[in-house]
Amino acid sequence: MFVLLGIFVGLLAAVPVGPINLYVASQTLKRDFLHGLLAGATASLLDIAACFIALTGFFELKISIGPGIRPVLKVIAAVILILLSRKLIRDSRTFKIPGAGDKIPAATPKPVLGVLLLYVTNPTLYMFWIAVAGTVTGHRLVQHGGWTAAVFAAACGLGSFAWYVSLVRFVSSRQSRIRAELFRKLLFYMGLALVAFAIYTLGTVFI
Repeated sequence: MFVLLGIFVGLLAAVPVGPINLYVASQTLKRDFLHGLLAGATASLLDIAACFIALTGFFELKISIGPGIRPVLKVIAAVILILLSRKLIRDSRTFKIPGAGDKIPAATPKPVLGVLLLYVTNPTLYMFWIAVAGTVTGHRLVQHGGWTAAVFAAACGLGSFAWYVSLVRFVSSRQSRIRAELFRKLLFYMGLALVAFAIYTLGTVFI
């Protein structure tokens, strides 16, 4: 029962449109299926880690020690979002679809680093997993730590990974039908969307 719940919670965590979804989609568009999948897999692994840490109670300890860290994390997150959006907007001006004889670049760890930076500087995700941990342990669906916590966290990661695989496959399957001009527009608007998220994140510092 709690495994199915974990898969549902993982989907719930991953589905809402946000910086990570945009970044995963942009990596698929800009590079290829593998880079998008690397970004999605990184987000899922971080979901597993965050969920398990929340279930062991470490997040509550850290937040009680230093609640002032959240505004700092939000500012850092906004800076990262602006830097990523700048890169997407710049790429939108120069992007071209590789020809048949063009050399395809090898896979790089950039998607992993991008997702990692977006994730660890987003205090909203910490709050989400703390709320999930409080709910499932409060209703005695999962033990506070132990093997059930590990299995539940893994199920959450499986749920979020299923979403990211679906997203990457959806974007990748339409790459061949998209012309270069539309590619550039998509990257440009994704960059603008990340700017909007950065402005919103900065705004929450003062609210």
